Amino acid sequence: MFKRRLAKLALPFCLAGALLATNAGAADKSIILQSTTSTANSGLYDDILPKFTAKTGIQVNVVAVGTGQAIKNAQNGDGDVLLVHAKPAEEKFVAEGYGVERFDVMYNDFVIVGPPSDPAGIAGSKDAADALAKIAAAKATFASRGDNSGTHKKEVRLWQAAGVDPTAASGQWYRETGSGMGATLNAAVGMGAYALTDRGTWISFKNKGDYRIAVEGDDDLFNQYGVILVNPKKHPHVKAGGSGRYRGLPAWRSAAVLPERGVTEGVVLRVGAAGAARQRADSTRSTGRRSTVEGSQPPLNRTLPRPSVS
Repeated sequence: MFKRRLAKLALPFCLAGALLATNAGAADKSIILQSTTSTANSGLYDDILPKFTAKTGIQVNVVAVGTGQAIKNAQNGDGDVLLVHAKPAEEKFVAEGYGVERFDVMYNDFVIVGPPSDPAGIAGSKDAADALAKIAAAKATFASRGDNSGTHKKEVRLWQAAGVDPTAASGQWYRETGSGMGATLNAAVGMGAYALTDRGTWISFKNKGDYRIAVEGDDDLFNQYGVILVNPKKHPHVKAGGSGRYRGLPAWRSAAVLPERGVTEGVVLRVGAAGAARQRADSTRSTGRRSTVEGSQPPLNRTLPRPSVS
């Protein structure tokens, strides 16, 4: 049983807004955010975007696609800010000069959900790789996004840890939807299949039926989101401000903050970064920037550094 918990979520776009330096006199006060679908499916944007626009006057136009596609779009200059959840790919994006700097912005975790019949016998497990191995051994139906999204990248790593290549059973017990998280969950429920999903989307998903969380609590299920300003040196049309530096929109201080709200299946998203153990479990160490102890939140009066665009 999950304990009812209250989460006060600082607006991720306040961080994104702090990265952007929209000129006060600019006619077009809008930005394009290339985003993972999981944040859209969680319902987060519906709550926070009106608050952000009311506070800043900046309209955020969200392009919600899989992380892989969002990164490609940003590489092509089709966005001002990137908010995704595949840290190695994000760091590569910055290293290749497409992004200015990456910041941890929020995190939650992944869970494996499934039918009450639990044909693979994994309910209650806290070992994701072992659970996937049991799903494969039982040839229980598994619905994969199969779309190179952050969730799919995580799933691939978990299958590798399990020592299983599920694509050998593609179209049999392993079903690749090529769709976003909400559509994949709908497909899983329709097929009686297991699926990997981020917790935020699962909490907001309205078509659960009698489905339930089967596997959770493994450090390997940690899910960190990062935010990156697209580099104006690569794409001069990016809205990065006159001097090529982050300007002083004190977004953490003047942030629109979600009101406290109770959830019965854990916290949708937490602000900042988790502790070191979970960062290591995500296959890469945190730089420590914006890091907080797991379960805590950064103070809202902190402002962002002003690194030069390179």
